[in-house]
Amino acid sequence: MKNIFIINGWHEFAISKGTFNKSLFDISKMYFTEKPDYTIKTTEINKGYHVQDEVEKFIWSDLIIYHTPIWWFSVPFNFKKYLDEVLTAGYNNGMWTSDGRNSENPEINYGTGGLLHGKQYMLTTSWNAPEGAFTLPDEFFNQISVDNGPLSGFHGMKKYLGIELHTSLKFHDVEKNADTSRLLKGYKEFLEDNF
Repeated sequence: MKNIFIINGWHEFAISKGTFNKSLFDISKMYFTEKPDYTIKTTEINKGYHVQDEVEKFIWSDLIIYHTPIWWFSVPFNFKKYLDEVLTAGYNNGMWTSDGRNSENPEINYGTGGLLHGKQYMLTTSWNAPEGAFTLPDEFFNQISVDNGPLSGFHGMKKYLGIELHTSLKFHDVEKNADTSRLLKGYKEFLEDNF
């Protein structure tokens, strides 16, 4: 049996209504709930959380699914706070024990103290930026990908804990031009093809 932990990283702020990420979250929740081989736990940042319960969800899970919008090239500030609080509480508490180095040779083995090996994560991000901002010459991100550019720190955080990337899905131009019905249908198809 697979244990699936689904997180909606959106929280209310300014004009953001979070409807697209809530839809992704709901699709994930419904999909895995209907499958007899999966057990799920969820967290919605906007609804609050208890830090130690969240640590236990990370330890319990086989697959963590993150759904988050990107605000100013990073995750929303309450989601970042959640990650800071939960990962810090996970120190010597089942998630990580050290940065992996030792005093004899402090230049090597950084990032190898994580305890969550054998687990995977999936990340969906929604962007106002069009895909061309990352892929076209002379555009904003200079052909640096989402994962190697703005999200490199997020992926580094998972690697530090020992969690491997399953999939990173990007939904571009969501605010202005996206056909959200088509994107959500594509996400459902992705789940059916991969789980």
